Amino acid sequence: MAIIVNLLVLFAATILIMGNPSSAQLSTNHYDKTCPNVFNVVKSVVRSAVAKEKRIGASLLRLHFHDCFVQGCDGSILLDDTSSFIGEKTARPNNNSVRGYEVIDAIKSKVESVCPGVVSCADIVTIAARDSIVLLGGPSWEVKVGRRDSRTASFSAAGNGQLPGPTSNLDELIRRFQDKGLSTKDMVVLSGT
Repeated sequence: MAIIVNLLVLFAATILIMGNPSSAQLSTNHYDKTCPNVFNVVKSVVRSAVAKEKRIGASLLRLHFHDCFVQGCDGSILLDDTSSFIGEKTARPNNNSVRGYEVIDAIKSKVESVCPGVVSCADIVTIAARDSIVLLGGPSWEVKVGRRDSRTASFSAAGNGQLPGPTSNLDELIRRFQDKGLSTKDMVVLSGT
């Protein structure tokens, strides 16, 4: 279990390094005045979810990974289909692979009751991924927040190339991860979650 947690931490650090157009000015104190309890609210919902099912912790990390891999860590994986775009949820690499949406919905609902219209879903997904690792026995780190939520999603980017699919061969996988600045080791870590 310790090896898995350490590898998950490596992933989280790697995601932060990847860069992200939706995170122009990230800081650890972004919500200090507008929603000072956001971290406690997120942690309480994640704690409850992990207590019910430990596996959901890894699922929340996977949801974060799949979100960040397509358009950056922008919450686009959470968006449902609209008349102007097809969301990422049903793209082949995500369909029946990514879960935990109901936990994010529960967190968002609780955060909205405390600080309406302040905290982005992208930040909630990121904080929840960190809290999951901590609750499963891994180390903690400060999460920088201030991401903006995407208003669109890309089914095509999620489904045909940016996010490795379940039938990708080794060379494809290595190439996809290298395209994001990730090593073969990073790929192995993320594939195991």
